Parts: sequence; C-alpha cells; structure tokens
Amino acid sequence: MSLSVAAKPVVEAIPRNRVYTKVAEQLQNHIINELKPGDMLPPERELVRMFGVSRSSIRDAIRRLETVGLLEPRQGVGTVVKDFSGDSLVASVTGVLLQKHKVIRELLDVRMLIEPALARRAALHATPKQVAEMHAILEQQEEKVQKGELATDEDSKFHYTIAQAADNSVLLKLAHVLMDSLRELRERSLEVGGRQPKSLAAHRRVLEAIQQGDGAAAEAAMRRHLQEVEKLILQKL
Repeated sequence: MSLSVAAKPVVEAIPRNRVYTKVAEQLQNHIINELKPGDMLPPERELVRMFGVSRSSIRDAIRRLETVGLLEPRQGVGTVVKDFSGDSLVASVTGVLLQKHKVIRELLDVRMLIEPALARRAALHATPKQVAEMHAILEQQEEKVQKGELATDEDSKFHYTIAQAADNSVLLKLAHVLMDSLRELRERSLEVGGRQPKSLAAHRRVLEAIQQGDGAAAEAAMRRHLQEVEKLILQKL
C-alpha cells in the first residue's frame, strides 16, 4: 500500500489541563473522519506547531492512539494510520480495558517501591541547588492552587527533581518511565475536590525532611503521600 501524506487536521484551542488527552481526541476524530489506512501523520514538529503544545504532549497523544490500534510507528517512515475497521478497533479497545486495572495496580505497586526509596536517598544526596529548586517548584504549585488551576506540571517536576537528587541514573530513568505511565491518573487524582491543597501539604512535608537530611522521615512522608494518592486512584477505576 502506498503511503500518502495526510491533510492537516483542523484543531481547536487546547485547555491547559490534561492537554495530551485533548490532543488525542482531536487527532482520533481527524483520523476516523478524514484519513484512510496508510496515510501518514504530519511530522512531530509540525503537530507541535499546529496544536501549540509540547512535544511530550504530542508523543503521549500518539502513544495513546497507537495503544488502541489507530496508529502504527514505522521505522524510517513515520507514524502511519492503521486499518481501523470496526471489528479491529473494538477488539483492540476491549483488550486495553481488560488489562487496565491490573496494569494500573502493578504500576502503583512499583511506584510505592521506588519513590519512598528515592525520597530517602534525596535526603542524603540532595545539593543546596536541588533543594532550592524544589522550593521554587512548590511556590509555583501554591500559586496555581490558589488560582484554582491544575498544577500537574509542578507535581511532576517536584517528583522528578527528587529522583534527580537521589543521584542514581538507573533509578532516575525508572522514575521517568513510571511517572510518564501514570501521568493521566495523577491528573485525575488532582482534579478531585480539595485534593490539590493536600498534595501541596504532602510535598512540603517531604521537602522539609529532605532539607533536614532525614532519610527515614522523607521516606515515611513520601509513602504517606503515595498511599493517599493511590486510594483516590483506585476509587476512580
């Protein structure tokens, strides 16, 4: 089958919260209504320009559509529209849903194993510059919370900075993959009424222990924080 370059999708303004899910929805509608199997999506840089969002949001949106069987990455070619007949699409989506709960629980288990340990290590290895960066992130988070805005980016940055401060490149990569996999769920948990101030308070407890160099307290504070988040996420499944 010959490959043809797809027409540019008509896009709408993307809200700041849950950006990549909105991009995925618009791309999905465009694919189903306008494209055919074998068409190529525009290059990533062009999608970034058209949607006005980050590369990571575009990549997350494309990954979601790959998961449900609408897109396929081809080495040396690009991202190509797959055969999205009704039967194949339903089968793909059904398979994803059947695995969803099990995978989410496993990801949460892994997070509980890794992030408290990262917080403990961060308390022992964090530099003054990294501690100052964490304080700056929480100030930004507080500003958004006070304005009633969703502070998903600040939440991610705080946890990732802790992983950096733990001073272990392998753990840092694992943390990055884990946070990326749980991104949508973390967004949903922050949307629960009253959750954002509690998350900010939990972050401050973790940071206080890290700043004091108290590994045990940092680990305990992070574990308590994750237990609260996990409870919310599992209630929403």
